Amino acid sequence: MDSRYNCQNKRKYCLKMHIVLVTKYRKKLLQDFIADDVKQRIYDICHMKGYGIIAMETDKDHIHFLISYDTTDRVCDIVKIIKQETTYHLWKKYPNFLSKQYWKRKIFWSDGYFACSIGEVSSTTIQKYIESQG
Repeated sequence: MDSRYNCQNKRKYCLKMHIVLVTKYRKKLLQDFIADDVKQRIYDICHMKGYGIIAMETDKDHIHFLISYDTTDRVCDIVKIIKQETTYHLWKKYPNFLSKQYWKRKIFWSDGYFACSIGEVSSTTIQKYIESQG
């Protein structure tokens, strides 16, 4: 059997998505300890939900990640969960720091996101691009 594909029940698939999230107002907050916390929280969420993290890296005001996911998952739901849970986690851990950045309004990410499905051929290229961020 081809190991590039996942098989579950009567489904055979290989779904990979390149996602980019940007901090609200493009504030350069994804540095040092906050970048590490965001990445760890995303790893934890993905592990818990059954998504696979292929690559992930932050730049000062945005994060790129390449994930694999199941056919029953919607990209908008994946992004929503990740944005909500990372925001909640960061505000719980750094309330004083973030309240100075966002005037006590509990936000962290901009409203939108970038998502692009990728074919198997370009997976390595996108992974190298993500790993070169920062």
